[in-house]
Amino acid sequence: MMAGDGFGAVAGGPARHIPVLGRRAVELLKVRDGGIYIDATFGAGGYTRGILAATGTHVIGIDRDRHAIALGADLVQAAQGRLTLIEDQFSNLDTVARSCGYEAVDGVVLDLGVSSMQLDAPERGFSFRLDGPLDMRMGTDGPSAADIVARASERDLANIIFLLGEERHSRAVARAIVKARTAAPIETTRALADIVSRVVRSRPGDIHPATRTFQGLRIFVNDELGELVSALGATERILKAGGRLVVISFHSLEDRIVKSFLSRRTETRGGSRHVPEPVRPAPSFNVLTKRPEVADGEEVARNPRARSAKLRAAERTAAPAQTSDPSDLLPHLPSFADIMQGH
Repeated sequence: MMAGDGFGAVAGGPARHIPVLGRRAVELLKVRDGGIYIDATFGAGGYTRGILAATGTHVIGIDRDRHAIALGADLVQAAQGRLTLIEDQFSNLDTVARSCGYEAVDGVVLDLGVSSMQLDAPERGFSFRLDGPLDMRMGTDGPSAADIVARASERDLANIIFLLGEERHSRAVARAIVKARTAAPIETTRALADIVSRVVRSRPGDIHPATRTFQGLRIFVNDELGELVSALGATERILKAGGRLVVISFHSLEDRIVKSFLSRRTETRGGSRHVPEPVRPAPSFNVLTKRPEVADGEEVARNPRARSAKLRAAERTAAPAQTSDPSDLLPHLPSFADIMQGH
């Protein structure tokens, strides 16, 4: 890589955002001069800046949030033809790469979850800290969190909040939501947070009582786990032999899916000595991180969001992409269609 790692500045000015585990992510990508990389969750462009610091690299930046794409215009100009930004879902990353003229790429980085830019914008409805419309959509289509809260049955709400928010008081929260919405629509983040706070008690130093409920709804509204599973399969199809995948996740559901997917794709044996060995496809990945890497104390002090981050990385082998469907890694949840139709 060229002098400088891209996290302090890139041609055109200083970076606005230092990504979680950014330097380590770029190290594990093993960025090479002239390589082609996908930053599949572009956000504020932090990882992209690190990749562009290498001579002649090209980056395809993908984000379903059109605000992120618009804010990246200056970086596109500074990169002088080496950065292409596409508004799309990261589950389509292989299709996006091919539409840009690349049949294979050297690396993919995925930074999962909600960005600080989204959390800090009250009108996006992601945060209970700032009152705003109960939206939570990373894109512009599909039902909002307010739609789900208004239409989902008590049972479906409890399942969403329990499975995706890991909230042990999910039944009480769902019951309170259904009771409250009979009196008045729940249309703002503050209204929902107040409802949850009345049934989920917290002690000083605990996370906000509404944290897990908001997480569960946000993940459901954006189908974040389904997107992740599809993106992992897309990465397997688009990486060239020796190409690298780096994933930074922020809660156990995401990390468990990444770990399980890579475990399956590196599996070489199974069964027992008494049973004929099943025919298994050749491993499509080699895992580079036996355990997830985490931020050190200095980074956590600088960026508290890094506290929960886990980084996993793997290298693509020359074996063909496997065809087994990893969708069984997903929790069983109601569909958008069933909820919106009142089933």
